[in-house]
Amino acid sequence: MDKLLELQPEFWEAAFETLYMVSATLLFGGLGGLLLGLGLYSTRAGSLLPNKTIFTILNVVINFFRPIPFIIFIAALQPLTRAVIGTGIGNNAAIFALSLAASFAIGRIVEQNLITVSPGVIEAGRAMGAGPVRILRTIVIPEALGPLILGYTFIVVAIIDMTAMAGFIGGGGLGYFAQLYGYRQFEPVVTWAAVFLIVIFVQLVQFLGNKLARKALRR
Repeated sequence: MDKLLELQPEFWEAAFETLYMVSATLLFGGLGGLLLGLGLYSTRAGSLLPNKTIFTILNVVINFFRPIPFIIFIAALQPLTRAVIGTGIGNNAAIFALSLAASFAIGRIVEQNLITVSPGVIEAGRAMGAGPVRILRTIVIPEALGPLILGYTFIVVAIIDMTAMAGFIGGGGLGYFAQLYGYRQFEPVVTWAAVFLIVIFVQLVQFLGNKLARKALRR
């Protein structure tokens, strides 16, 4: 316990780093995933803008990158990370890798939730003269909003897990703190303090996601 009290500044700094990485990843990865998901949904056969070539390219790209374990993905991505961010280590490099990995998973989740929207509702929109973009914006996304919120909540929890591996490239965060000061120095109290705070973060995210989804579903 004395060691944990001694490490309080590093502990709270690691907590802030985790929140920073998760928030930035949700912003960039969430937007990229939404665009990928909308592209997959819109270009699939029988959808709003059917295009077999674009759908096949997006589908193959997501299927190729999504199964790669994040610890391998973050290492393999190093040349691209250096080219885009200017460095291969640190929080921003970790956020770049986290955002790319999250966008592939979110893209698939967005597509899977959008295809559950009733075709009858979309046909009604077409009959009223609405174009593809307007149908997406005013019918498809609002109709799938509740499940989409739950899907994003699931991904945020996964991102919190993934930040534990950001320490591999010097990204910091609670996972790295637990490994450096807890596991490697045989201080179980330090390790469990980091684990406890990560669990609190996950519970808060899940609670907020469930509440927002219920509100969206009751509209």
